[in-house]
Amino acid sequence: MKNITLIPEKLTEYNFADFGEVVSIHNKESKTINNGFASKYSDVALLDTNEEQGHTSVHIFVAKSRQFPLHISMLEKHPFFSQTFIPRHSSPFLVVVAPPAEKPSIEKLKAFITNGDQGISYSRGVWHFPLISMNDNSQFIVIDRKYNEELDTIEQCEEVSLGDIKVVLELGL
Repeated sequence: MKNITLIPEKLTEYNFADFGEVVSIHNKESKTINNGFASKYSDVALLDTNEEQGHTSVHIFVAKSRQFPLHISMLEKHPFFSQTFIPRHSSPFLVVVAPPAEKPSIEKLKAFITNGDQGISYSRGVWHFPLISMNDNSQFIVIDRKYNEELDTIEQCEEVSLGDIKVVLELGL
């Protein structure tokens, strides 16, 4: 049995670039709107949901907290669309990812922790572990491709078990 321990890195635009985008206003230019009462930060994440005339949908997920160390027993990917998570709170959350590929590369598995104000947008095909919240009832705005049961012919989500590879996420804070 292979054992892997992941310690999350602080999330930055640079170290997350292989997996998608950091959703943040940090280092972004804004435009003053609404007669000076608001600033608009445009295009903080590119959405990729148009496969087979798909539509973008906005959801709210309410997450339960995870216990650490956390056993990472599976990964999933959305082969035909991006998926964006934006926290509705100011507490960090974690992501475990591997680059897009036919099967996940365990050797390239990485973990990141947000600063509480950052969201993330997975590029299409990025392998990831489901939402990892550190607090109960944390709400996330999730933007991805709307699933149409009657019309969709594309694969929405592919999951793989890590089998006899033991991957553990530890908080190295």
